[in-house]
Amino acid sequence: MANPFRDMSVIMQGLVAAAIAVVLVLVGIYLPFSPVAQERDQVDKAVKERAQLNQEVQQLSVYKQRYSELKTQMDALNKQLDTLKTIVPEEKETDEFIRLLQGAASASNVELRRLKAQAVVTKENNYFEMPFEVQADGPYFNILDFFGRLSRLSRIINVGDLQFDDPDSTKAARYSMKPGSTVVGVFTATTYFTKPADTAAVPPGKPAGKP
Repeated sequence: MANPFRDMSVIMQGLVAAAIAVVLVLVGIYLPFSPVAQERDQVDKAVKERAQLNQEVQQLSVYKQRYSELKTQMDALNKQLDTLKTIVPEEKETDEFIRLLQGAASASNVELRRLKAQAVVTKENNYFEMPFEVQADGPYFNILDFFGRLSRLSRIINVGDLQFDDPDSTKAARYSMKPGSTVVGVFTATTYFTKPADTAAVPPGKPAGKP
């Protein structure tokens, strides 16, 4: 039986072989479940997954930057809170308050004669006043320096109800005063704290422990 393919010229045989090869390649590419088609599907799937992951990474990078900003803000707020706790502590810290007064007096060469605790007062903005009646004496400019030092302390201390007496008065005569002392002063030194402790039930504006 005659073979038409063999009867063709070499050029025609080459063209037919090339056409068959092209058909086989196309069949291999587009025929479902063929190895080439499966490989192509896997590549397409991987490309889509990569694009999706890249998009998610870009979205998460925004949150990462935001997290860094929030962390920086949080650190700054914590430092600010620590500073505020020094200015207005949570606890009374009465011993520390007295130590600050005595330290300022010693640095100014002023004598503290009396520290009398008064009733704690509850304020409306959730903080408490802790006043002390203080009597001090010394040279006039030393007393001024003492008040200046109180204003520069880390903890807030307000001075009010100032009353100055002559060192030769009866009130001052009970003490042996330093040479050069010209002023005897009685005043109220008030500091603050925020934790309710045992004063929580006191109505705003009223001293603790009083009806």
